[in-house]
Amino acid sequence: MADPVDPAPRKIIHIDMDAFFASVEQRDNPALRGLPVAVGGSSRRGVVAAASYEARAFGVRSAMPSVTAQRRCPDLIFVKPRFDVYQSVSRQIRDIFAQHTDLIEPLSLDEAYLDVTVNRRNIASATTIAQMIRDDIRRETGLTASAGVSYNKFIAKLASDQNKPDGLCVIRPEQGPAFVAALPVKRFHGIGPRTAEKMAALGIATGADLAARSEQWLLQNFGSWGSYLYGAAHGIDNRPVRPDRIRKSIGGERTYGEDIWTEDGLRAALESVADIVWERVERAEAQGRTVTLKARFSDFHTITRARSLGQPVASRSEFGQIGQALVDQILPLHNGIRLLGLTLSGLSQAGEPVMFDERQPELPFG
Repeated sequence: MADPVDPAPRKIIHIDMDAFFASVEQRDNPALRGLPVAVGGSSRRGVVAAASYEARAFGVRSAMPSVTAQRRCPDLIFVKPRFDVYQSVSRQIRDIFAQHTDLIEPLSLDEAYLDVTVNRRNIASATTIAQMIRDDIRRETGLTASAGVSYNKFIAKLASDQNKPDGLCVIRPEQGPAFVAALPVKRFHGIGPRTAEKMAALGIATGADLAARSEQWLLQNFGSWGSYLYGAAHGIDNRPVRPDRIRKSIGGERTYGEDIWTEDGLRAALESVADIVWERVERAEAQGRTVTLKARFSDFHTITRARSLGQPVASRSEFGQIGQALVDQILPLHNGIRLLGLTLSGLSQAGEPVMFDERQPELPFG
């Protein structure tokens, strides 16, 4: 692995819009400013797509069931999502990025990596570029963005979250290992609640704990991901910013505190997961033709069922109908279900041709 203190390290910026969907709604409706706002449906099966910082103060988070959000914040105001508006604003933001570099790797409508090692304006300081971008976003859209500036993608993304909202954080190469060491591992991108629980059981709570383990030990306990974890724990990440990155699938899953035993409960849970995933599909402006259902039973036995179409899934309604048809294949239930997931794959951007392929691959979730 390369030494992070390289004489000519990359200059990477991670830009992350602050509470993007909710901030757009507050911008366009001044009556919502300063109030707890959730973008999403308020029905029993609704899901929060985004929450304003005022709502987050009550523990409201994206992907949370709307009924839970309402209990946590009785004064919560629900606003229906306007994805066409969010996509339009996202294009404005991408245009601002493009004034500085061609090396832009979007992660969603509201965040992206930029490699400004070589940039259009020949500005030596990545920090200066990040501040210019934030200023332009505020001036042209009326919204705020947070930025992380560092020598690799892993640390730049961590840094962008450090001073949110409307913040800027710079981590230089000589600061990287110490910065990572001080953070809880649950802050690391890619480490979800279940992996964090496993790490806690193994005595790993911080980056320093992770760095103390050998690469071989991490490979034994976390499979092929162990090499990435070893590098990240030492402030090393050699992944380039890839403007042509192809996303293979978009999915989501939920683990339930109490197992699901009834057909009605399973179908309601499926609709909630479908809402979460379809919001991500629309946010990515993607289309796909393969839907995969994942179910994990109370004994941890996991099964998948998939269906491919000859054309892209046309709507949230069709996506949910296919998911429900896949549920039919695992009924009746002979064991409780503790985890349920849906994935859309065979992706392309809207408007691009989708090639038909008879295969129905097993799909990764997480």
